[in-house]
This record gives sequence, structure tokens and C-alpha cells, in this order.
Amino acid sequence: MEIEFSVVVIAFVAIVILMVFFYYAPVFLWFSARVSGVRISLVQMVLMRIRKVPTTTIVRAMIEAHKAGLQDVNRDDLEAHYLAGGNVEKVVHALVSAAKANIELGFKMATAIDLAGRDVFQAVQMSVNPKVIDTPPVTAVAKDGIQLIAKARVTVRANIRQLVGGAGEDTVLARVGEGIVSSIGSSVSHKEVLENPDSISKLVLRKGLDSGTAFEILSIDIADIDIGKNIGATLQIDQAQADKNIAQAKAEERRAMAIALEQEMKAKAQEARARVIEAEAELPLAMAEAFRSGNLGIMDYYKLKNIEADTTMRETIARPGATTAPKK
Repeated sequence: MEIEFSVVVIAFVAIVILMVFFYYAPVFLWFSARVSGVRISLVQMVLMRIRKVPTTTIVRAMIEAHKAGLQDVNRDDLEAHYLAGGNVEKVVHALVSAAKANIELGFKMATAIDLAGRDVFQAVQMSVNPKVIDTPPVTAVAKDGIQLIAKARVTVRANIRQLVGGAGEDTVLARVGEGIVSSIGSSVSHKEVLENPDSISKLVLRKGLDSGTAFEILSIDIADIDIGKNIGATLQIDQAQADKNIAQAKAEERRAMAIALEQEMKAKAQEARARVIEAEAELPLAMAEAFRSGNLGIMDYYKLKNIEADTTMRETIARPGATTAPKK
């Protein structure tokens, strides 16, 4: 029994050792690399496993690069790119595609583009097959006041040298929209734009809108132009309405001032009548005081009454419809 138990333990330990060995020493992967012509030692693969670098990814990338004839791709660079957080498979795919399409792309440039957050393989594909970008509707107004709504299709190709630090699609679309607005705004009439929409494309292309971007603009085609509002007439209507409101406000101000002046005059007239009434109320007292002091005699009083009677008669005759017939 003891002998059988020892044999089982030895077999178990041997199996564990073999599993650990084949885990850290991928013999079949090493054999596949040797058959493909890639020179890599088994010790190096074991060290890669210890550094927690996926040996399968690195070896397959090396095999792909070797079969494509890429000379500047080696194991150390691939490991360094993986440890830096890059995508080794996309970088190698991009290098192979660029080599087949005769596009100048080095390993350092490809890894820099990948680490910058851009899809380097997609960029190479876009260099081979240009991409068409549809701009959103761009609204502009010609000099005659007519609004035009234009849509354009921009054909771009990836600029490999500008992918690191270059602006993206949003910048290209913004610049194209700005160029369309400038071109339509400089047109004398909207009819000129409708008759020659290619003039917009030519003017926008001459401005070099792709400078500083990650793309090269190949063509700008106007897909559709629609007529919008008559902005000139709308502005004139708004101006007339504003002038009308201003005139009404000024008229209302003058009316308020006239009403205030009238109220002020009425107040002054009431004040004057009050003073007259007050003076008339003091008149009998003054006459009595004049009689007592001898400053006014009886004859003077009768003369004053006669003058008042004459004045009343003249006022009565001067009124419209008055009669001079003596009262019975």
C-alpha cells in the first residue's frame, strides 16, 4: 500500500510539474514559430510568461510581420508596445496593409498613432479607400437677403503623418461649413449660387481647410441646396415694427406730458379762482373799513356800483344770442 501511495504521489507531482512546464514553456507555440521562420528561444518565451506578456499575441504578430517581409519589427519592440498599453495586433495589421499599399509607415509612427488613441489600422484603410463625410445642413444668406440651406459631401483621406496631433472629423466639418457660409455670403444673388453650385466647392477647396488636420480633403461636392426665408424682407419688417413701436412710445410720451401739463394748468386755475374768491370775501370788510376810516364816501360807492352795472351790461351784450331789450 505504501508503495502504491508513493507512486500516485510521484505521478501527481510529475503531472503538476509538466503542467507548469508547458504553461511557462509553450513548446507548441515555439515549434510553430520555428516552422514559420521566426527565431525565438524557448527561454525568451518563458521569460515573457513571467513578465505577464501574452506570448501567443507576440509570437503571432512576429509571424505575420515575418511573412509580410517587415524587417523593423522585433520581439522587444512588440513587448514594449504591449506593456505601454498598445494594441500589438492592430499595429502589425496596419504595417502589413501599409506595406502592401506602398504607404510609408514605420513601426515607431504606427505605435505612436496607436498610443495616441487612434485606430491605426482603420487609418491605413482610409488612406487606401477614402471616406465620404456628409455635412449637416449649413444655413447662409446671400447679399440679396435670401437664405440658402446647403448640404455637402466631403471626401477625405487619412493623412498618416498628421494623425498624431492632427484635428479630427469635427474640425474638418466645421471648416467646410464656415467656407460654405463665406462663399454664399459673398454672392450678390442667391440665383448665382443656384446656377453654379460648383463655385462653392472651388472656393472652399482653395482655402486649404485640411491644414493641421489628420485628413486630406480630396473633393467637396454640394449635394443639395434649398431656399429658405427671405431674411432681408424679415429684417425690414422687424425694423418697421420697431420704428412703429418707437413712434408709438414717443406719441404716448407726448400725450402723457400734455395731460400732465393740462392737469398742472387746471391746478393753477383752481388756485387762482380760490385766491379770487378769497379776495372777494375780503372786499366787503375792506369797504367797511374804508367807510369807517373816511377813505370811501357814499358817492364813491355809488360810482363803483354804476361801473359794475355797466360792465355787467357790456358782458351780457357781448355774449352770443344776447338781447339788448330792456327788462320790463
